[in-house]
Amino acid sequence: MKLRAGNGARLATTAGLLGLGMVSACTKQEPDYQWLAGDHHVHSHYSVEWDKRIDPPTAILGGDADYAISKNAEMALRHGLKWMVSTDHGGPNHSDLQRNQAYPELLASRAAHPGLIQFVGLELYTPGGDHSSLIIPQGPAEAEQLQQLQSQFDVREAWPRDESRDSVLRMLEALSLMNQFEDKPLVVANHPSKSAPARGEFGKYDIDELRVWSDTAPEVAVGMAGAPGHQAKTLNPDGSLNSMRHRGDYDGYPTLGGFDQMTAVVGGVWDTLLTEGRRWWITANSDSHVHYTQGGMDFWPGEYSKTYVYARPNPQSIIEGIRHGRMFVVTGDLVTDLQFELRIGNQVASIGDTLVTNGAPVEMEIRFTDPDTSNHGGLNPGVQRVDLIVGEPGGTARVLARYTKQDWEEVGDDRLINRTLSDLPDGGYLRLRGTSTNEPEPQPDPPGEDPWQDLWFYTNPVFFKPAG
Repeated sequence: MKLRAGNGARLATTAGLLGLGMVSACTKQEPDYQWLAGDHHVHSHYSVEWDKRIDPPTAILGGDADYAISKNAEMALRHGLKWMVSTDHGGPNHSDLQRNQAYPELLASRAAHPGLIQFVGLELYTPGGDHSSLIIPQGPAEAEQLQQLQSQFDVREAWPRDESRDSVLRMLEALSLMNQFEDKPLVVANHPSKSAPARGEFGKYDIDELRVWSDTAPEVAVGMAGAPGHQAKTLNPDGSLNSMRHRGDYDGYPTLGGFDQMTAVVGGVWDTLLTEGRRWWITANSDSHVHYTQGGMDFWPGEYSKTYVYARPNPQSIIEGIRHGRMFVVTGDLVTDLQFELRIGNQVASIGDTLVTNGAPVEMEIRFTDPDTSNHGGLNPGVQRVDLIVGEPGGTARVLARYTKQDWEEVGDDRLINRTLSDLPDGGYLRLRGTSTNEPEPQPDPPGEDPWQDLWFYTNPVFFKPAG
């Protein structure tokens, strides 16, 4: 783990287990809650390049991403999103550009597109790590809060470059500060294994770094991107396949079914963090800069990847839904609605919740919508299999059951699976994974793979524990 200060002193980790948390009410019983699709990682023309012939360097708008914030919002609505975060990345004094130009444009976009909840944010050049999405809760101080965080902690903000900003210790300072805010921001580690050279190895992020983030500010550092953006990199502008390119821009070790290895490998990094009792959630995003039809490597927000949050359609509820893990993620609109509930008597727990079991059999209900419509790729994919994955504290995770078409009831576009689970461990979690393929486990994505032919969905876990 890269826990080093500027003088090289090593910081001891305090990764102590977080326990399995409080039992929360079933979100499905809350009024006005619904699944709201969104994207927490979208770039505009304020993701700039820099003219370094001038000191200090000046920004070149549109240098790294093409579109106005309002254009991104328009396309997000067109592709079925209800919320979006503008996350431009920075450079020398970018915090001023963000505050004085990007933020007013975001306000104008909110006014022009009232059907889309828009958050101000940042793709942080993360101290001691790679990139991360910083999501600021809506409110009167949102612009000032973002400017403060970017100016103090973004690795590339200072000019001349200040290497002392680039340490995990500095990131822990940022997380500690955010944890003191009345309206706490959210931090999600982006494309966590993009820099990893091989399977099972780490790059700019490692598991100990994620642990210490979680220890420092568990209500701020809430997770990582399970499915990274840039999924259209294998597509040429005419839609044909480019056999030299990898999905997600993962040129070290590839994605697996479009998902980062930290998420896709059962018993890997994500399951390890969950078996430690951590509330560490996964998301999906577009990382949209330039659409593939215009020479880029991206889909529009919502065109391919969606993060569904169970929330009321207002900004605060969406933030809290992300914070508490009430999310599932999907590619290619393989599913458009999903319920995953555990029950004992009148006690019900959904995604992100915890059920007290006391050794009693657990009734499980899975219901998902497999829409009989074409997705944005012009295809009508079908769910071929749903995997039930179990993990237990301090142990490992495994596939507990695999369900195919013969195992579920079809009611219109809905698929229903009901089971009684009698042999669960004393504590742990259950999560779901589904696919349009026949692969028992997601395989490494070869160069030139068609992303529309390899679709998956993942839920965040439902925890369970004994009383006491």
